[in-house]
Amino acid sequence: MVIWTIANQKGGVGKTTTTVTLGGLLAERGHRVLLVDMDPHASLTYYFGIDAEELEVSVYDIFTRGKTITREEILQSLCPSTAERLDILPASMSLATLDRSMGNKGGMGLILKKALKLISRDYDYVLVDCPPVMGVLMVNALAACDRVLIPVQTEFLALKGLERMIATMALMRNAQQELAFTIIPTMYDKRTKASLEAYKELKAKYQDRVWSAVVPVDTKFRDASLAQTPPNVFAGTSRGVFAYNTLLTYLLQLGPEA
Repeated sequence: MVIWTIANQKGGVGKTTTTVTLGGLLAERGHRVLLVDMDPHASLTYYFGIDAEELEVSVYDIFTRGKTITREEILQSLCPSTAERLDILPASMSLATLDRSMGNKGGMGLILKKALKLISRDYDYVLVDCPPVMGVLMVNALAACDRVLIPVQTEFLALKGLERMIATMALMRNAQQELAFTIIPTMYDKRTKASLEAYKELKAKYQDRVWSAVVPVDTKFRDASLAQTPPNVFAGTSRGVFAYNTLLTYLLQLGPEA
């Protein structure tokens, strides 16, 4: 089982879109895929029409149960998506209380990693959608993954968010080996100077850590979310889906430490 964490300490850069689209494309290629929503805002959960406020069981229970949770209980907490071979481990608003209630307890940083290990034979890929803040949830998502995918909107303020994200991963290096990561330029609009300059700065500063292509602005992403369907199912020939398909091929060719 391969685990990718999609993270950035700035909101609105395309984390959930990246999670859903890559997950949908992996499922389309025949893989068994689990999407994990670690954000208390539950955007990924709501994307698929799952009401976070009505859930009896969610990813929150993995944290409150800790070592006592079983594989069967985790599988029972999953929700099917609107696409084949694609399941959701949904979020609930209760996640927002974890830092206050459990942030100082020992061993909190590896709870997600241990839980996913219990279902490692059930899925080929797990994609974890992170909140845009440093805390117990992001630490767990980073500790659990094989690679961090960092969507970065091609505009100046998003570059500042990327700097914070890189600094956070450097702190994590104290606890484990260096995290492999790929920077994904998103919401690129070739008609604007802001996108052109931001992309140029990304490539100059982070070089081969940046995926060589871009995800363009595409209204089909918004339409797909309204339809509660992965973009590749809703509009498989759109330019945005084409870009993510190219990205996925690139990621699958990378070695685990690249």
